[in-house]
Amino acid sequence: FRYKDSLAEDLGRADLVISHAGAGSCLETLEKGKPLVVVINEKLMNNHQLELAKQLHRDGHVFCCNCSTLAETLQSMDLSTLKPFAPGQPEKFALFLDKVVGFQ
Repeated sequence: FRYKDSLAEDLGRADLVISHAGAGSCLETLEKGKPLVVVINEKLMNNHQLELAKQLHRDGHVFCCNCSTLAETLQSMDLSTLKPFAPGQPEKFALFLDKVVGFQ
């Protein structure tokens, strides 16, 4: 998609998601429990997408590739090897912050 207000409905129906490695796209997909292949845009300067994709791959949550290796990745991947992604716990951070600031 070039742009869409929300991908929630599409993600709900998907068996596999192929996406760029933007943080929002990755986290929304992983939080829905969908297998994810991230395709890194190697032309970006200061490529934070590469850093995120590599870390999620190292942690076993996604498959990572670039445009030239996408077909090979799709042919060789084993979805059963992906580890579930545990969503963040913002309430723990909020409690920590309350203690640091002195609200508790």
